Amino acid sequence: MPGDEIAVMANYYQQFDADYSRKVPGAAFGGWRKGEITLSASHTAAVVMHAWDCGTFEQVPGVWRSCEYVPRSVRIAQTVFPPLLTAIRKSPLRLFHVVGGGDYYKECPGYRRAVKLAGGPPEPPLQVESDPVVQRLRQFRADNVWRGAHNNADGAKLSEILDFLPEARPEGDEGVAEDTPQLLALCREAGVNHLIYAGFAIDACLLMSPGGMIDMSRHGVMCSAIRQAVTAVENRETARTEAAKELGLWRVAVMFGFVFDADDLTRALYTGIRDIDFRAP
Repeated sequence: MPGDEIAVMANYYQQFDADYSRKVPGAAFGGWRKGEITLSASHTAAVVMHAWDCGTFEQVPGVWRSCEYVPRSVRIAQTVFPPLLTAIRKSPLRLFHVVGGGDYYKECPGYRRAVKLAGGPPEPPLQVESDPVVQRLRQFRADNVWRGAHNNADGAKLSEILDFLPEARPEGDEGVAEDTPQLLALCREAGVNHLIYAGFAIDACLLMSPGGMIDMSRHGVMCSAIRQAVTAVENRETARTEAAKELGLWRVAVMFGFVFDADDLTRALYTGIRDIDFRAP
């Protein structure tokens, strides 16, 4: 419906044309471009995923040592989330939350609604049979890859203190989902077919955790992201430049949807508010 449309500037990526006359054919790709697209207010929702308060360094030093993006996530929540979420809540867009890792969300009205909509818990995925060799390999990885033997105890302790970051706490009956069936049920109830993700991290949880882009795209949902409202799991080689974040955003643009700048989306929502009737409560 024309009256349902919100015009917004979006970043997209031209993954063409490779020029094989060049030494590096892919260097001829068009790369990042920006243009105006249209969102359907009644079919679009923002989703804040895994915006976790992980406690302080003193409480769980092993978590902070192995998840170097934690302080970035706190900074983004404090500086980017307040104006962004305010604009979303004032607009006709829905706002959902994807959670996990503890019990901190179980009393949210929106979580109880998602549970009711989705029905019982999903069937656990089929597993291949384990054996002592692969168990030793998993233990080796836990001790030497992530989190590290000296950090594992704090990883286990995290679920006891995990909570929403204050700026990301759901309000009212905003939908809260802990898995893909619950988020899908919220989308189906609201008629949502396009999710715009914020949260942590764009190359890990937002990509492949329950309720992430891989799962939701398989159900026909377009998945986009907000550049300033996400961060990534960086490694030793990318930490200085946050190259993993850039690669994660490229993946979103090529495989899933669009990448929005927070200011562009906020501006478009406030402009759209003047032209679109608020949905009924």
